[in-house]
Amino acid sequence: MSGVLVVLEQRDGKLSRISLEAIAAGRQLAAQLGLSTSAALLGAATESLAAELAAQGLSKIVHVEHPLLAQYTPDGFLLALQQLIQNERPTHVVFPHTYQVRDYAPALAARLGQVLIGDVTAIGIAPDGSSPVFTRQLLGGRLNGAYLPVGAGPCFVSVQAGAFRAVTPEAAAPPEVTTFTPAIDPTRIRTKPSEPFRASSQTVDLSSSQRIVAVGRGIKGAENLPLVQDLATALGADLAASRPICDAGWLPMERQVGSSGQTVAPKLYLALGISGAIQHLVGIKGSQCIVAINKDPDAPIFEVADYGIAGDLFEVVPALTEAVKAAAQ
Repeated sequence: MSGVLVVLEQRDGKLSRISLEAIAAGRQLAAQLGLSTSAALLGAATESLAAELAAQGLSKIVHVEHPLLAQYTPDGFLLALQQLIQNERPTHVVFPHTYQVRDYAPALAARLGQVLIGDVTAIGIAPDGSSPVFTRQLLGGRLNGAYLPVGAGPCFVSVQAGAFRAVTPEAAAPPEVTTFTPAIDPTRIRTKPSEPFRASSQTVDLSSSQRIVAVGRGIKGAENLPLVQDLATALGADLAASRPICDAGWLPMERQVGSSGQTVAPKLYLALGISGAIQHLVGIKGSQCIVAINKDPDAPIFEVADYGIAGDLFEVVPALTEAVKAAAQ
């Protein structure tokens, strides 16, 4: 195979959202280079996801199955993917940038004599059209770095959550489906799988939210948060915040959006009293529509907003909440 291979991540028979974003990135990369896009799914029994993957515009789906892949271990995934890549010979390998990938992918790239370009936010093409150019952020999002891979062998990249929109193609031909069984010696598995990490039941996964209402220092005090919560409730949105709000303890840290919080990609992101520091903008760049309300007309948030209202949120938000409620009746 001479094409793009996307390595997917699943848990309990469900694909993660960022895996679908990685497929979108893989399709974009393949289209720029005139290549096909395939996907690899690791586990002990992964057939249940075949129907979901069939609509993703892939030319091939490889089920990498072995009893020792039933639970994740870095050694097992490293051995299985090394054999798969040597068998399939892709030109590029795309991963979702997750904790699991960060655990094994650097070792996989090193074992094959390559480097991993991690946390990619955009994919372009060199002026001569011969090679892709990968963009990743530096210094907390203050700078963008462009990386041009050189040399022989597959190019390894992982893509940042929210950087590529997971859109299902309108029409997709049925992909070829195969099963690959790697040879894994049990003695090579040096780690014993434990129970998967499970976050607190109160943890909010903002990365999967379709609508988010976020609040910044413009709210002035914790006693004013119900004003924002009313709007979020009317919109059927999740409540989020910039870092100062969470640092002050007005909202839990699980609600923080930005470079040190969650990266989000909702259909609607409503920023209330948020100035637009670069650390916050890093976390919302995948949003389809950003609406900003800030009394400072020169606030940086307006530079990225699709719609902006320069006004006092204590006047605008109640009026907006009533308008949303009236429209829903």
